[in-house]
Amino acid sequence: MTDAGAGRVSDSRGSLGGMARCFGDGDPLYEAYHDDEWGVELHGDVALFERITLEGAQSGLSWITVLRKRDGYREAFEGFSPERVAAFDETDVDRLMGFDGIIRNRRKIESTIANARALMSMHESAESLDDLFWSLRPDEWDVARESYKAVPATTPESVALAKALKKRGFAFVGPTTMYAAMQACGVVNDHLAGCPARR
Repeated sequence: MTDAGAGRVSDSRGSLGGMARCFGDGDPLYEAYHDDEWGVELHGDVALFERITLEGAQSGLSWITVLRKRDGYREAFEGFSPERVAAFDETDVDRLMGFDGIIRNRRKIESTIANARALMSMHESAESLDDLFWSLRPDEWDVARESYKAVPATTPESVALAKALKKRGFAFVGPTTMYAAMQACGVVNDHLAGCPARR
């Protein structure tokens, strides 16, 4: 696994009903994320916009850091309404740089605004982020691997997704980050073979 989207291999083992959990053991928030969200099919442009934002924010950090700030992100970015975030300006960037509920990185904040504008442009062109994401589900999307060392950091599909998003004006959407998003949103199932979440 890539730290639930982190681009770094993690092979921590916890327990879920007495069985091995792929990752997240030891922190109730992380455990709940593993058990209830990661790898579960996610649809809808607002929900996917949120996940892209959080995966981009995580770049260079651990996923749990972002997960702990998730409510702050929802507050800061108006529930991830692309219409509202697209209207943010430099004053909003400065305001968010002073808000400790999110990771205060100017480039990441600006990329979220740019991504909201890109998503609005997609809507104006009758395109859907949901359709784009799910059009790139690989044929072999549910592979039960024994170790996260065997899980790729990128795939041809994540490369294609990153390229398609960048073409539409998105930022912080490299192939590794997009593979993490595909994992998180259930486009692929990378829970390990012995993980009870696979059941």
